[in-house]
Amino acid sequence: MLTANELKNYIVNGLACDHAQVLGDDGQHFEALVVSPQFAGKTRVQQHQQVYQALGDRMRSEIHALSLQTFTPEAWAKSMPQ
Repeated sequence: MLTANELKNYIVNGLACDHAQVLGDDGQHFEALVVSPQFAGKTRVQQHQQVYQALGDRMRSEIHALSLQTFTPEAWAKSMPQ
């Protein structure tokens, strides 16, 4: 069964990330927050596709559901409370 930490490692190994956080405790349903400079100039859909590419075939076999929040570093900094 896949853990949230393993999923996080797959993301950060496949995509340059400034920050990544993954939650989930049932081994199939996860929530991830990913901040990457590679998201710059990309639509939300394209950002999510980049995360899916980092996960490869795991999206078809090991992960049943993945809720994603993706940000560029600039957008992430703006979303943080001052």
